[in-house]
Amino acid sequence: MTYGPQPTNNGRNMPNSNPYAQQPYGQPYNPQYAQATASAPNAGAYQQTPINAMSQVTYERATHDAVTRTYGEMTIGLLITAAVAFITQMTGAYISFIRATGLIGILLVAGVQIGLAVYLGVRVMKMQASTARIWFYVFAALMGFTLSTIFMAYSLGTIGVALLVTAGFFFALTMFGMTTKGNMLKAGPVLLIGLIVLIVAEVIVMFIFPGDTAMMIITALGIVVFAGLTIYDTQFMKRVFAQYSSQGPEAIKRLSILCALNLYLDFINMFLYILRLFGSRD
Repeated sequence: MTYGPQPTNNGRNMPNSNPYAQQPYGQPYNPQYAQATASAPNAGAYQQTPINAMSQVTYERATHDAVTRTYGEMTIGLLITAAVAFITQMTGAYISFIRATGLIGILLVAGVQIGLAVYLGVRVMKMQASTARIWFYVFAALMGFTLSTIFMAYSLGTIGVALLVTAGFFFALTMFGMTTKGNMLKAGPVLLIGLIVLIVAEVIVMFIFPGDTAMMIITALGIVVFAGLTIYDTQFMKRVFAQYSSQGPEAIKRLSILCALNLYLDFINMFLYILRLFGSRD
């Protein structure tokens, strides 16, 4: 069944057979009035404006709800990470695990984390949103398990200050990404190369040319790279929600998990670099 006015053979709409239907204030049908209305300038545009405006409002509301859902999922992931890290430190679970497994345990946890991140990125659109959410929370818990070691290197006050600075910086970057007219998505390949260079340089500095000055330079570079990635992932979030807006709420829920994971990783890495750069060692 096709809804809306049906065209005749000549492509025009059939006139209403009821001369009193849809006339202003129930007035009798007046051919001269109808002809004048149809021939008025921009008559069609005037009639379509409320519909287009309503569609735009609906689209903006749906996009706002999707973005809110993404930041909500990211926040829950961060809270899980913080809770697991604190509990792990209080119980000494990570230290006990490393003593029992050694280097194999460290590599195992790191491998599982990387595997989960890749698995979610590749399979998130092919699984239920609830399943993707569970895997994201598991990933956040594993991240908290490994991040518990920061309590042994930094004081609670230092960690709190670094967390507040990161939160403020992250908020400013995401607001910039949401409101700027510039297209940061074009910088994706450059940011990827910068991330690879950052990882390689950090490994070289750590094992071959250790030194506080070199590590501080690498740390500052890391903050810059992940600041760019935060803006990139914010604009990526807007783009994918626009592309998948017609696919239904289930697709939006899956994409919310994926975007939450990207922004979560940006936040965590930026926090660690800020903690290293501005934090004072105990």
